[in-house]
This record gives sequence, C-alpha cells and structure tokens, in this order.
Amino acid sequence: MTTTTPLETELLRLAGSVPDPELPVLTLAELGVVRALHLHGTDAVEVELTPTYTGCPAIEAMSLDIERVLREHGVREVTVRTVLAPAWSTDDITAEGRRKLREFGIAPPRVRTPSTPVPLELGPTRTRPAPAGAQGTPADPVPCPHCGSADTELLSRFSSTACKALRRCLSCREPFDHFKEV
Repeated sequence: MTTTTPLETELLRLAGSVPDPELPVLTLAELGVVRALHLHGTDAVEVELTPTYTGCPAIEAMSLDIERVLREHGVREVTVRTVLAPAWSTDDITAEGRRKLREFGIAPPRVRTPSTPVPLELGPTRTRPAPAGAQGTPADPVPCPHCGSADTELLSRFSSTACKALRRCLSCREPFDHFKEV
C-alpha cells in the first residue's frame, strides 16, 4: 500500500480545485476526473486525469489549468497524463458536485446502484417519460432542477455539450440541461 505525503495531498487538492472548463460551477475533483498525483523528487509531479469521454475537447484545457495552478504553487515540472482506465462514470461525480449542478440549473445524473447497467434507448428525439417499469424506459424520472417536478420531457439527446441532454419541465415550463448518466 502506498502512503500519501502531506505535500502530495495538498498538491492533489490544488489540482482538483481547478474549475471544469465546460461546467465552471464544478471543480475537477467534484467532477471526479483527477485520479491521482505522484510526486517525483521535491519539484516534479505527474497528475493522472481521466476525461469524461474519449476525445473530450476539454481535456487539453483541464491539463493546462492544472499545470498553471501547480506551477503557481512552486512545482517546477508538471506532467498531466490522460488515463482511460478505469473509465470515468457519472458515479464519480461527488455529492457536492451533484448539489452544485442542481443549484446551477442542471439536473445531475441519476444515481445508479453499483452494478446497474446504463440503459440504451433508441426512439424519437422528443419523448415524455413512460410510467415506472414501462418497457425500454428508465424508471427514475429526471426531476426539474428549478421546481423539483418529475414531470419532464426530453427535447434533445444532446445539449450544449455531448454529456448533457436538453429537457423541459412540464410544470414550470423551464428548459434545463440534464447531465446524462454514463
């Protein structure tokens, strides 16, 4: 078992404090993409970063921001390495991150039980949720982050970023992003 030094813990905290470039309300730690930090000597570190999906365009901005923050705190050499395994999942978003998404007006991904597969749904672009347990639909509705109503509809499977869908609340009529489960 590897022990973490106080310096590594502090540098990992600093790397994780970087805001996500696409969702600046979240830090990279809250998003769950900063996986590890390895100290090499006293002034060189390697940070392991997992993108939310392979080919994520924000990974370069995340890496540069991590490098900048750590250099500002005296680390001479910073290497950010992209790590694809284990793959990132929306389960990696912290409870604080989910709270911040909701407060920002984005429905956080629904929480899954550990071995529950993510359903793949093919069908029309605009759909209203079917009753719980209906064939081919998730039993858990996506509640509106504005009013809390579960009476929402899918407008588009993609929104401002590939990891979000566009939905609308049928109670308060407000549109909102939903961070899709992965």
